[in-house]
Amino acid sequence: MNERNIIMETKKPNTVKTLYEDFLNLGVNSSDIVLVHSSMSSMGWICGGAQSVITALKEAVGSDGTIVMPAQSGDWSDPSGWENPPVPKEWIQMIYDNMPAFDPAVTPTRGMGRIAELFRTVPNTIRSNHPQRSFSANGKDAAYITEDHPLTPQFGIKSPLGKMYNLKTKVLLLGVGYDSCTSFHLSETFIKEMPKERLGTAILENGQRCWKWFEDYAYDIDGFELIGKEFEGKYNVQIGKVGNADCRLFDMKEAVDFAKERLSKYRFNK
Repeated sequence: MNERNIIMETKKPNTVKTLYEDFLNLGVNSSDIVLVHSSMSSMGWICGGAQSVITALKEAVGSDGTIVMPAQSGDWSDPSGWENPPVPKEWIQMIYDNMPAFDPAVTPTRGMGRIAELFRTVPNTIRSNHPQRSFSANGKDAAYITEDHPLTPQFGIKSPLGKMYNLKTKVLLLGVGYDSCTSFHLSETFIKEMPKERLGTAILENGQRCWKWFEDYAYDIDGFELIGKEFEGKYNVQIGKVGNADCRLFDMKEAVDFAKERLSKYRFNK
């Protein structure tokens, strides 16, 4: 949605103050750990844009809370699988040889949105050291959540998702659907029948840039939206508005456990 349409569809401009009040009304509380997936355009016109959203979130969780956002960098992947756009086959080896090593301080996100991209640059924000599926965190538990992110499984129990699973984290879907709920990928790692695939990326290893191949689960968002809707019918999901955005706030552990059960049924008839 372009800026003109956003302005035309906004009945009341959003500010740090109004967004802060919306977050509180939705159920975000002081000291919360909140994993945020967001679409800024869905919120309507915001005075201060992404900066105001982040400021309001930080005020809502307070100094004892923690905000986490995905900081995935899909460009740091095997170019032979690129589709949007694909590259000529004769370029592929050149990319293997020359792609810069992932750098959590510099490497940009891809497809995460303006809020998450700005969030990773906010002072005292820490980004986990994963070349494809990193997370950024700011607040009391940021260092613990982001440290020692294993290369594989990238969404496993030792990843930032696994740590948040055990920390009474809340998931905030801010103008996005359950197909953006990264937590459900943790559920996939709990299913022994999950297929795996070969992945590649550019990293620093022993101080040297290299192209690294590794095996991980073949993560798939298929069924996430349906599972999320079923979850709403059985568990406490707080639904409301932040600005113009339809939002959902819920317990991460409950959602992951529920998704594990449903994914086993839908994909593997268990």
